[in-house]
Amino acid sequence: MAELEIIGGAPSNYVWACRIACVEKGVPYKLTPARPHSPEADAIHPLGKIPGMRHGAVELAESRAICGYIDRTFDGPRLIPDDAVAAAEMEQWLSIINTAIDPVWMRQYVGAYVFPGTADGQPDRPRIEQAVPVMQRQMAIMDKAVTDKDTIAAASFTLADATLVPILFYMSKWPESAALLSRHTQLAGYLERHLRRPSVQSTMPDRTPGTVAAVRAA
Repeated sequence: MAELEIIGGAPSNYVWACRIACVEKGVPYKLTPARPHSPEADAIHPLGKIPGMRHGAVELAESRAICGYIDRTFDGPRLIPDDAVAAAEMEQWLSIINTAIDPVWMRQYVGAYVFPGTADGQPDRPRIEQAVPVMQRQMAIMDKAVTDKDTIAAASFTLADATLVPILFYMSKWPESAALLSRHTQLAGYLERHLRRPSVQSTMPDRTPGTVAAVRAA
């Protein structure tokens, strides 16, 4: 069978989610480092974003499509539950993470530190200050979602967890988000448990988040 190739920068939270999915399924893969809008990214993603995937003649963009393909193509634990209700709950939380959590926590807040766009290169404080109250409200929602549970949806680890854990990892790295996370003890405990998960440990980016450009891409 052809080798599975994940294309994108390791620090990207969505590239990381795809790699977690591979390890959870026991799928060998090759990581091809690529930045957004590079020739490698442009060759697969219509918008030049990462991650991309190549598996023989199959080329896919977008982490949800990539992870769905991996889950359906290969043996191993199901990351999209077979049960209709559990699958719907997983899709519900995955959609919330992708459309509400990631845009504020990663694109706005983390972006204000990593890609500030300021004249002196210092963090974009107005963007940060605008994001924090929204993050506080959203973190309370996510804290409640994982109360007394090891996973955010269904009874087992799903794509929703693979997508949320990298975001939470980055939240632990900056002062305002780390302070918020420490006050939401259920969410902090959820992150701590999953950081010990072999699929998360073995795919964790080597570089610190403040030094990488690829974290912006998804």
